[in-house]
Amino acid sequence: MKKFLKDESGATAIEYGLIAAAMAVCLLTAMPYITNALTTKFNNIGAALK
Repeated sequence: MKKFLKDESGATAIEYGLIAAAMAVCLLTAMPYITNALTTKFNNIGAALK
């Protein structure tokens, strides 16, 4: 039982999974703002080239 309680082999995978999930939430939250900013920039560049 002591050996089982000290076993941390799966803890790293769980931590990486939590980090990946947090990053995904952040990206999904920021994506509309980034998309709008890039669209505006490219529209301005396109208008300047005409």
